[in-house]
Amino acid sequence: MFKYNCIKSKHQMNRYSISDLETISGIKAHTIRIWEQRYDALKPMRSPGNTRYYDDQQLRKLLNIVSLSDTGKKISELFSLSDEQIKILLEEQIENLKAANIQYEYFISQMLISGLSYNEAEFEKQFSACILRYGLKNTYLKIIHPMLVRIGLVWGKDDLCPSQEHFLSNLIRQKIISSIDGLPYPTNDKKNWLLFLPNEEYHEIGLIYSNYLIRAAGQKTVYLGSNVPFDSVLSTIHDITPTDIFLFFIRNRSVAEAQEYLTEVRKRSKNATIHISGNKKLIEQLRLEKNMYWHQSVEDLEKKLT
Repeated sequence: MFKYNCIKSKHQMNRYSISDLETISGIKAHTIRIWEQRYDALKPMRSPGNTRYYDDQQLRKLLNIVSLSDTGKKISELFSLSDEQIKILLEEQIENLKAANIQYEYFISQMLISGLSYNEAEFEKQFSACILRYGLKNTYLKIIHPMLVRIGLVWGKDDLCPSQEHFLSNLIRQKIISSIDGLPYPTNDKKNWLLFLPNEEYHEIGLIYSNYLIRAAGQKTVYLGSNVPFDSVLSTIHDITPTDIFLFFIRNRSVAEAQEYLTEVRKRSKNATIHISGNKKLIEQLRLEKNMYWHQSVEDLEKKLT
């Protein structure tokens, strides 16, 4: 769900524009420039074409400052700290933060840092701390989803490298699947869900989490995953006769194409309830027939399950 500009130096360094820093950190570009001028906070470099850019180390420094910005210390003081001093403060922060919104921002920033640096051990540490504090549901709603939305904005600009997105996404994917494996096998024979992403749809974390919620509600699921050919969808509908079908439209496709897809699914599964989620701008233009539901949030799905 995000894509980094894969211009590399001889040291394989990622390059970030100030707008990338704004999107990833949540700090306005104007504020970042002020911090540069007042505190010598970050030192942008210049490409051979004289374009300003920032490297991984500077992005990591900015994210750490964001994590520590509500500790009572002045921004000028935070930027004057050594890397070791910042590390000590970060360790203290995870133990001392009390306000929930501050805690969420801390974990978002630290998970982003671990993803950008391919540090699985650190991601595991932060994710486990989140699960212990908030449980999987709130970890997904308050930390994982906002993080994916934030980096998804940069992905959409085609400014970031796919490898870091894949690394982070797969770590999250593994964690949710592990949580699904820990659930008891569903015993509700009245419900049988089919979940999939249509052809050319690849971002399945939302669908995986939906699978978790449905299974946690004691209902059976058949999970096909991403980029499922339409013939395979129809074959599965024929084989299992699902009571409910859940699919995501995420990529930008034409309204006519999406409408035709839903119409064909409806023809082959007349008695099933069809659930859709994903691209708001696309879905709000679709004509939803009877027993078709648009889930705009996790809460919408939870209400339907109860």
